[in-house]
Amino acid sequence: MEYIGIIIVAILVNNIVFSQFLGICPFLGVSKKVDTALGMAGAVTFVLTIATIVTFLLQKGILEPFKLDYLQTITFILVIAALVQMVEIILKKVSPALYQALGVFLPLITTNCAILGVAILVIKKDYNLLESVVFAIATSVGFALALIVFSGIREQLSLTKVPKYMQGIPIALITAGILAMAFMGFSGIDQVFK
Repeated sequence: MEYIGIIIVAILVNNIVFSQFLGICPFLGVSKKVDTALGMAGAVTFVLTIATIVTFLLQKGILEPFKLDYLQTITFILVIAALVQMVEIILKKVSPALYQALGVFLPLITTNCAILGVAILVIKKDYNLLESVVFAIATSVGFALALIVFSGIREQLSLTKVPKYMQGIPIALITAGILAMAFMGFSGIDQVFK
């Protein structure tokens, strides 16, 4: 039951984009088409899950035992950067079209604060390794849900007549705000799992 609570809270109640405002750059930048949003969601899911596992093991196996906690942020950033490079190399070979579509946003996963935020959150919440992995996967599903829903709405908006001064980023921000308010409707569901 505890893991179900972690999953539901991470996806809906404390959505990384709409509640914690992490990962906004790729959320706004890659959300013009559902195809690129799906690719970015997959890449973020992979990097987020692997980064959480590796950073958790580094924290518990090296940083804490040797009292090197002050190196947490820089260590986590280096791990995330290495993982993103690995994803970039794999995507370039496996799916050149997706690699091109993601463009500059693929290397920007390195600076995606959602990935670093989750790696730090699992340490602060004192999760064990399994809880950390569940939280990371659920958070990436929440990120993917937000990104895909938002990109679908943006595709639909591109087909409608939007006033000239509202086109582009202004209507995207208003839409994101309305989606965030919609996700606020899930607040309180986390009380069921306490």
